[in-house]
Amino acid sequence: MSKAETTRESPFEIRFGQVGLAQLRVRTTDAKSIQDQLAARLASAPQLFDRTAVCLDLSALEREPDAGEVRAIVDAIRRAGMCPVGLAHGTATVEAIARTLDLPVLTQFRVQAKLGHLAPPQRETARPAPAPEPQPEVFSVPTLMHHAPVRSGQRVYARHRDLVVTSTVGAGAEVIADGCVHIYGALRGKAVAGARGEVTARVFCQEFQAELVSIAGVFRVFETIPAELAGKPVQAWLDGDDLRFARIGA
Repeated sequence: MSKAETTRESPFEIRFGQVGLAQLRVRTTDAKSIQDQLAARLASAPQLFDRTAVCLDLSALEREPDAGEVRAIVDAIRRAGMCPVGLAHGTATVEAIARTLDLPVLTQFRVQAKLGHLAPPQRETARPAPAPEPQPEVFSVPTLMHHAPVRSGQRVYARHRDLVVTSTVGAGAEVIADGCVHIYGALRGKAVAGARGEVTARVFCQEFQAELVSIAGVFRVFETIPAELAGKPVQAWLDGDDLRFARIGA
């Protein structure tokens, strides 16, 4: 091999980084209904959802879908203007559908199947109880502190921890945490807590003017801020599948 060949620059690089994904949990296999409702949602907030990458979650369906039905849903999502990029991690059925449709299974979105037949049955056998293994010492990850304003187009992500922003989050900016998000200023952009599915995560802000708030994949878009929340200290949390908001100290 010549020296020129050994020093030649590689034609590509592979890097891994945080990618913001919306999670679309479908409750029907009616592709036309999904497309119509998505198109209406995108029309109301095109700056937030147009060509947004989404992970498709099948766990809320009442019955097991087949690959043809999921393909129709994926096509409907694309026609509505969003970009489905994978399926949420679930069962062997999800794995098989993903292979058929040539889509990845995204393990950062883990779901529980509603129907027992979606998962292979587990055979119970008598086994001796294993000896307890020594548990490694667990060190907590410190909260990520961000002291500068988060401006339009910027994104701040706190991986495996909470995020504290001591300044403002501007319109068009995004703050994300696997834990809770605390904003000690105005929230005018997007706030995403529980990014990896932590349903106990919360969003807190000192001045509520949000474009979007999301917790564990459940989100709400604000075109008009409710009068009782506008500019007030607010917290958001999940109550089942419902995203709740309340003034702090009210």
